[in-house]
Amino acid sequence: MPHRPLARALAALVTLFIGILGAVAVPAAAQAAAPVHYVALGDSYSSGVGAGPYDWSGCLRSQKSYAPLWAAANDVDSFRFAACGGAVTADVINDQVSSLSSSTTMVTITIGGNDAGFADVITSCRFGSTSKCTDAVNESKAFATATLPGRLDRTYAAIRERAPNARLIVLGYPRLFETGWCGLLAMSSYKRTILNQAADVLATVISDRAAAAGATFADTRPTFAGHGVCADDPWIRDVSGVIEAYHPNSAGYRDGYLPALNAVTG
Repeated sequence: MPHRPLARALAALVTLFIGILGAVAVPAAAQAAAPVHYVALGDSYSSGVGAGPYDWSGCLRSQKSYAPLWAAANDVDSFRFAACGGAVTADVINDQVSSLSSSTTMVTITIGGNDAGFADVITSCRFGSTSKCTDAVNESKAFATATLPGRLDRTYAAIRERAPNARLIVLGYPRLFETGWCGLLAMSSYKRTILNQAADVLATVISDRAAAAGATFADTRPTFAGHGVCADDPWIRDVSGVIEAYHPNSAGYRDGYLPALNAVTG
C-alpha cells in the first residue's frame, strides 16, 4: 500500500515523457511525409533542349533535363512537365501556368533568355562581324535591364496566383563560353567574353526579380564553370547542334543544372 503513490507518480512521469516525445515526433513525421507536387515551367533550358531524345509534344522535352531527373530522384507524388522550347514570358503566362493549382508544392522555371533575344544575339555573334556582335549584345543588355524586369514580375505573379502554396525556384542560365584558345573557326575571345558578360547581366536581373517575388534563385554559373563551349569537357553544345546549339548537353543538365537545384532544395 505505501508504494502506490510512488508508483502512480512514476506512471504519471512516464505518461508525460511519452506525450512530450509524441509532440516532437509527430510534426517531424508529418513534415517528412509531406507530399511533393512538382511542376516544371519555362523555356528550352528547362525542357531539355540539347539533351535529347525528345517527346512528341513539339516542345522538345527530354527526360534527361534537370526537372524529370529531380522528380525521379526525389520520388515526388506528382510531376507535370510544362516547359517548352522557345518559350517567352508571355507563353508561360498564357500556356503554362494552367498546369498549376493550389495543390502544387514546388515550381521551377528558367525564363527570360528568349525575351532578351538569345537566339538572335548568338547568331549575330557567331556569323556576324565584331561590331554587329557588340551591337546585338548591347541591345540585349539594355532590354534585360529596362524591359525584362516587368515581364518577369508579371510571370512570377501569375505563378503565385495559380500556385499560392508552392515554393517557386527560379534557375538562371550558365555562361556559355570559355574564353581561351578554341581553334581558328571559333568565335573570337572578345565575342565570347562579351556574351558571358551579357549572361551575367541577365543573371543579375533574374536574381533580383526572383528575390522581389519571394522566390529562390539557383545560380547555374558556378556549376557550369570550366565546362562552357571551348572547354576540354564541354557541357554546352556548339553551333554544330543546329536547334540544340548553345544549350546544355545531357551532362550539363545532370551535372550543371541538377546540382544547382539540389543545392537549394536540400
